[in-house]
Amino acid sequence: MKRKIAVITGTRAEYGLLYWTLKALKEDDEIELLILVTGMHLSPEFGLTYRQIESDGFIINKKIETILSSDSSVGVGKAMGLGLISFVEAYKELKPDLILVLGDRFEIFSAVAAAMVSRIPVAHCHGGESTFGLIDEPIRHSITKMSHLHFTSTEIYRNRVIQLGENPARVWNVGALGIENINRVKLLNKEAFEESIQFQLLPRNLLITFHPVTLEMATAEEQFNNLLNALNDLDEVGLIFTKPNADTDGRVIINLIDQFVSENNQKSIAFTNLGQLRYLSALQFVDGVIGNSSSGLIEAPSFKVGTLNIGARQQGRIKATSVIDCEPTIESIQQGLAKLFTVEFKETLIHVENPYGSRNASEQIVPVLKSIELENLIKKQFYDIL
Repeated sequence: MKRKIAVITGTRAEYGLLYWTLKALKEDDEIELLILVTGMHLSPEFGLTYRQIESDGFIINKKIETILSSDSSVGVGKAMGLGLISFVEAYKELKPDLILVLGDRFEIFSAVAAAMVSRIPVAHCHGGESTFGLIDEPIRHSITKMSHLHFTSTEIYRNRVIQLGENPARVWNVGALGIENINRVKLLNKEAFEESIQFQLLPRNLLITFHPVTLEMATAEEQFNNLLNALNDLDEVGLIFTKPNADTDGRVIINLIDQFVSENNQKSIAFTNLGQLRYLSALQFVDGVIGNSSSGLIEAPSFKVGTLNIGARQQGRIKATSVIDCEPTIESIQQGLAKLFTVEFKETLIHVENPYGSRNASEQIVPVLKSIELENLIKKQFYDIL
């Protein structure tokens, strides 16, 4: 009998990171792959990105709608509750043997909590990481405690998962999943990239992604306005925005991006989702990644491109020497941008090493998912390190 492995995905970015693992699971004759989509994948506002999964040749076994029109804390909380109810029902119908999830978003928390009460073992990617400014921080560590197999992106994060009481024999450092896309995706050349985004690059260009800091009270508008003011002072710099996720206060940032681009359409353009191919292709041609997205820390160093990391959102995450930290004030952002463009800083990028590795994670994850003994996996003991 084939092992039924269910993979949960709630965002296009997350799907992009899981793509090669999904592909390997689908092509394995001893595995029955189940795909459950939720969250922003099913929202017209965020591009109905489940269609990309289907166009890539995957079959979606269940669509679980949880996103409400509100991005307030009440709206997010209700979405989590709705997800918990819906995932329990889906698991009862599909009867997976094992569940694979990635990251730290609230819809994934609901999926994993539902698996826990359904007595289904969980494999978790990217545990042990730290982001002090976000609800993702406690969610990530909670998912670790509800999971049974762990695939971390660095050795430090592996040790942190073990520190949380997980058995070292079930924790593997496989590197960041996003690295595999860099290794395997054939990127667009400059002309094809410009054609794909309908925007001609300027002499200098920046790729900008800014998300709300969800453990701060209503700071998104002020912080993002500071960033826009700093960017608006730059001459002959093309600005490529990608919009934030469906987090608390995310729509404030989306509205500000739309207004800025409408007033500055000669030098800026915005996308709800660029997708993996266009996003990674962009990293070849930009002078810097700006904002507070994890991609500026995990993927950008592999392209020898600098990152201006703004504010507290990524505080605590391991960073390459290509990352410049700054406060979310106009002055601090301007200082960071000035450093980013200096010849001296750019010369240092040649020697940057990515702390998130260079391996293909799926080649290490899939053999474990395929061969691990599932019996008695649920009843795990707390592993004491002393």
